[in-house]
Amino acid sequence: MTEQKRVVVIGGGIAGLTAAYRLQQNGAQDVNVQLVEASERLGGKIQTVRKDGFTIERGPDSFLARKESATRLANDVGLKDKLTPNGTGQSYILVNNKLHPMPSGSYMGIPTRIRPFLFSGLFSPLGKARAAMDLIKSTKSVDEDQSLGLFFRRRLGNQVVENLIEPLLSGIYAGSIDELSLEATFPHFYDLEQEHGSLIKGLRKTTTVSKRKKGEKKPSMFRTLQGGLESLVEAVESKLEPGTVLKGTKVDHIERKQDHYHIMLSDGSVMEADSIIMAVPHFAAQRMLSQYDFLEPFKETNATSVANVAMAFDESAIKKDIDGTGFVVSRNSDFRITACTWTHKKWPNSTPDGKVLLRCYVGKPTDQEVVDYSDEEIVEIALKDLNQTMNITEKPEFSIVTRWHDSMPQYKVGHKDRLNGIEEQLQRELPGVYLAGGSYRGIGLPDCIDQGEAAVAKVLNYLS
Repeated sequence: MTEQKRVVVIGGGIAGLTAAYRLQQNGAQDVNVQLVEASERLGGKIQTVRKDGFTIERGPDSFLARKESATRLANDVGLKDKLTPNGTGQSYILVNNKLHPMPSGSYMGIPTRIRPFLFSGLFSPLGKARAAMDLIKSTKSVDEDQSLGLFFRRRLGNQVVENLIEPLLSGIYAGSIDELSLEATFPHFYDLEQEHGSLIKGLRKTTTVSKRKKGEKKPSMFRTLQGGLESLVEAVESKLEPGTVLKGTKVDHIERKQDHYHIMLSDGSVMEADSIIMAVPHFAAQRMLSQYDFLEPFKETNATSVANVAMAFDESAIKKDIDGTGFVVSRNSDFRITACTWTHKKWPNSTPDGKVLLRCYVGKPTDQEVVDYSDEEIVEIALKDLNQTMNITEKPEFSIVTRWHDSMPQYKVGHKDRLNGIEEQLQRELPGVYLAGGSYRGIGLPDCIDQGEAAVAKVLNYLS
């Protein structure tokens, strides 16, 4: 009888959870899988609160539908009928204390239709003229990585970047676009420039942006699950083999032996593994393998902190309602919130009839201290900012504040090359050990699921 190979997955966020599930689902009979999670629950930043008929997300509230791995995972664990699209409607950008509609036909803030852009109040005539130079500006071939800010300012000018692109992209990564890597975040924009000589021309040729009649809503881009995204975590966890998940146990250290690994746990015990998937943040991976110098670059990769507050109201408390799904805030604004989702409109199933659910975000890279303010202070900040554009006459019926410390890894310029170098060294010195998760090759749910599944393929190949 063949001796079982031992695979340990460290980290029970969606990347590690997916990896453990796929290993048990697709792995050979002679593979034993164990999942180790430091906290008392699985799912990482995916957390759903179900209260008084409300469905409130503490972490991500959706995933991008065109990235298929999240939908595929939900289908595989029996949740196909629970997938639901977002309610669509106008979204806004707050500039100079005024809400401006997002110009229709824009793709990640880049215009693909001229008329909505020309009539937008977001930009001055000079700003519009500067952005139009993208159509005639010669292509600069740049071999090395560059920041998102440098790239987009060169193509479209400062005004479009600061009033449209930065609020959108910084909202995704909770960082400064003048530090974030183009190659590690949106490499296809560089490819469009090189191939078409213009972002606008490239997007018009490669992206289908449907023209809508007045009043017609844009198609849904995102999906969630009835009952919240934690339903996915619960469903995947229920499929794992009994006795294969160890919660509330931290990995202190990993050592390579002759043909396997010793994993030292916080309870003093040792697990043995033939292969390891480290589905943990970069700083945790570096700590567990602190004896290896090639992981030192991870110390230079910082992570920002963010917080959000969900506030429930009776609809009578909102005297000035706005037709839309929410807004992002220009970094030139003196607002301390960075965005607000009108959750009851974006996700109608999340909120009982006659109620309103608002979710505000705080924690700019230049305003990290706000994350550690008291719940009451964060609610007060959110209401003060909201009342500059809305008219809210009552305190929330209840509020839920969530803080995510060091949770948003910053893919700084050169990130991809640094990561490739680390992974090459990892396979030379620690064969059979693989990285997966938001610190490495994408922070969205589908990105993390993709990384978990890619790590599984590498493990099975290594053990075969």
